Amino acid sequence: MRKGAKAGIVGAVFTVMVGGAGYGAYNFLSALNGDGGTGGTSTNQAGTATTKKSGPPSSSEVKETTAKFFAAWEKGDAATAAAYTNNAEKAEPLLTSYGETAHITGVKITPGTASGDTVPFTVKAKVAYDGKSKPLDYKGTLTVVRGVSTGKALVDWQPSLVYPGLKNMDDTLVTGESASPPIEAVDRNGKVLTKEKYPSLGPILDELRAKYGEKAGGTPGVELAIHHADPNTADTSLLTLAKGKAGKLTTTISASAQAAAEQAVKRYAQSSVVAVKPSTGEVLAVANHRTDEWNAAFLSEVPPGSTMKIVTAATLIDKGLTTASGPAPCPDSVMWEGQTFHNLKNMKPNESATLADSFARSCNTAFIKYVKSLQTESLTEEAQSRFGLGRDNWKTGIPSFDGSIPAAGGPDKAANLIGQGQVQMSPLNMASVTATAMTGTFRQPVIVAQSLDDRELATARGLSASTVQQLRAMMNRTATSGTAAGVMSGLSGRIGAKTGSAEIGGQTNSDSWFTGYRDDIAAAAMAQDGGHGSDAAGPIVAAVLRTGG
Repeated sequence: MRKGAKAGIVGAVFTVMVGGAGYGAYNFLSALNGDGGTGGTSTNQAGTATTKKSGPPSSSEVKETTAKFFAAWEKGDAATAAAYTNNAEKAEPLLTSYGETAHITGVKITPGTASGDTVPFTVKAKVAYDGKSKPLDYKGTLTVVRGVSTGKALVDWQPSLVYPGLKNMDDTLVTGESASPPIEAVDRNGKVLTKEKYPSLGPILDELRAKYGEKAGGTPGVELAIHHADPNTADTSLLTLAKGKAGKLTTTISASAQAAAEQAVKRYAQSSVVAVKPSTGEVLAVANHRTDEWNAAFLSEVPPGSTMKIVTAATLIDKGLTTASGPAPCPDSVMWEGQTFHNLKNMKPNESATLADSFARSCNTAFIKYVKSLQTESLTEEAQSRFGLGRDNWKTGIPSFDGSIPAAGGPDKAANLIGQGQVQMSPLNMASVTATAMTGTFRQPVIVAQSLDDRELATARGLSASTVQQLRAMMNRTATSGTAAGVMSGLSGRIGAKTGSAEIGGQTNSDSWFTGYRDDIAAAAMAQDGGHGSDAAGPIVAAVLRTGG
């Protein structure tokens, strides 16, 4: 349930603070004072200090600790169960809510065969509320660790061991009348969209339900749900005890494009993709392959690498500094404000290169050589006024990020031109950039029709016909004979693309970025730690473009 749900969340569910500090401070104090508040120096019954155990817990300790923890949990004795963990202050409120606000009873926990210090288990229970009940069965895993201060064998506390969907330390379980009526989401052609068939849409459907459930005409049911600590995150429904009436909600999604996107991201870890219809701004597909179930496709804020050169090229053209057929020499390196910028390894310099040449090869230095001819705010103004980015005013229908292209001085002024520095984007932003470059008109992306709630959409000037013609020619060249040619081969119709890779501190490989279009579909993808643009993000985009929307 979201804020204001009718299920009562009792006072036992709260965040315990240590000395005015939050969880981070608690972890620090715990390491000094007793691993979850369960002790300090080990003593025997006579009060004599005993030798504190060290090293990994033995198999007998794992079995004993697990049995005691499960026994207390089954009885609904939250305080005792929490005492067998290394974070009692966080464990007790959640274990209390398990019985009191989630109304889960008749708990029977069966441990599986331990693998070292890790124990799988199954839970069989019942959720009962207001005369309605349903069985609740699920599997979990816990790990037993050695307490730093006490030397005791303790359950390593993670909310997910209580229920797999719990991620945040302050998320909780509640059962009651749902805060929003259920929805039957359908695609642009009336095909039903479910999270079972399209897993990436799970959190998106939750957001749509929270915002548009009542407008869709449904009535609430009774359900067990995860109530997220983040007030901006919709509740996650887990089990329906009594069905409400689902209201029909039409989205802009294309089921065929969505299916292709879901399959494409499965091949690459921590990857995301968005496809839009350039002629309308409608979102055709959004998919994520992530361990955290976060909608990074709409919400990530990361450097987009050389895909940003679409905006930079438009800036150079609109400022009259060069044209697609004009000069953009590609030296081996360029110095700006004390920082030396290089190209990708093995790229040969070309002092006679045109902008189209350097764009198709993705030459960094060609773009950075123009930094001294640009004002500090030039790239920012182009991104905002022409591409509709960075004004924090997109209203897609669900939470989204509009991009950020701050006016920066020093080395970042140059780095911003190649999608590094302080520039931050999401795949949604870059799909929109490509759509604008292709049509000349900025159409703010939407996932549900504006008419549903009469929200005000963002606007921008767009691009001149001349700039559009030049951008499309450069992107087509990149797709047919440049860095994107291998990935885009075999695609018919009007095509264009731009590759990118973004260096991220602490990562072994760069983030892989790719954006492209085919007829009336534009898509952009990002794969964290994925390498060059054509290595991971490129195949994802190509797979979506093949559907034709």
